[in-house]
Amino acid sequence: MKWQISVLLFVAIVLLYFSIVGFGSSTKKVVISTNADEEAIAVMKKALDDHGFKGEYIVQPQSTSELGGKMMAEGKNIEADVITQATYYLESAQKENNMFANIENTNKSTKDAYPDYITPLLGNMGSLFVNKKALKEQGLEMPKSIESLTKNQYKDQVAMPNVIDSSTGWLVIQSILNEYGEKEGQKILTQLLKNIGPHLESSGSGPLKKVESGEAAIGIGLRSQAIDAEMKGKPIHYIDPKEGNFSLVEAAAVVKKGGAKQQKAEKMVQVIQKYGRKDLLQQYPVPLYKGEKVDKQQRPTYPKKWKGRLTVDLLESHQKIFQEAKKQAQQSKNKE
Repeated sequence: MKWQISVLLFVAIVLLYFSIVGFGSSTKKVVISTNADEEAIAVMKKALDDHGFKGEYIVQPQSTSELGGKMMAEGKNIEADVITQATYYLESAQKENNMFANIENTNKSTKDAYPDYITPLLGNMGSLFVNKKALKEQGLEMPKSIESLTKNQYKDQVAMPNVIDSSTGWLVIQSILNEYGEKEGQKILTQLLKNIGPHLESSGSGPLKKVESGEAAIGIGLRSQAIDAEMKGKPIHYIDPKEGNFSLVEAAAVVKKGGAKQQKAEKMVQVIQKYGRKDLLQQYPVPLYKGEKVDKQQRPTYPKKWKGRLTVDLLESHQKIFQEAKKQAQQSKNKE
């Protein structure tokens, strides 16, 4: 009996030790925290695996808002060695915490200017899309703008990402506020949210899934996903809204921790940019570097950018407008 107790005590001590110091091999791996979707992660992993870094990293997928919150709160103390995230979060976190290291020769040929700690990886662009079969069955008109989706005929037939959870949702808010201004834009957003009803999604890909299934006839989301679905023969048709196709850039940054691990992290970012960018451009057809081209079909009809730099402060101000519009939409529904 005594020897059994001794063995159990020994095992408990060993487990306690490793719970504190870690299991060795994993601590040497570069931790990559990312808001990217599965397709982008697959491209990044392939680039790393094919160029000498297989088994040298751990990928931690997180939502944009969750990862952004950690960056702002934890700074250089964050677990991640590499972060891929929307540039507005990276820039805001750097301003707040001075947490990223400069990397040479990764963004010198970009179309737009970026700080040296940012390595652009992909661009996400918004659009409308419809399920042609569901649209016909419901007897609905083909929409041409976001504003047109406020018509009563589209009640409970529109799916959209929630800007509180998804950066894709911010593309929608930007297009509305840019085109109509804050006062009129909030009215349009309120009516739009009334029509969205149960189809306010927590992820950028959520609306397309709802539209593909026929649960909603119309979606507002990522243009590249809608084009891909249409090209694969699904009953999806993408529409560039007259308010414009706004885009967000996702990029990589290395956390400033020093030592050999940081140097390895920097090399990994360079490898992803050098060997993964071509495939990322095919998946997300938004040119970020000089000389990049996309097929004519992939070019947006109304490409637009928000006037001024995107920041977390701007996002939060737009989220407040969204929350107020959501509140008004619910109050209006309660009166019906």
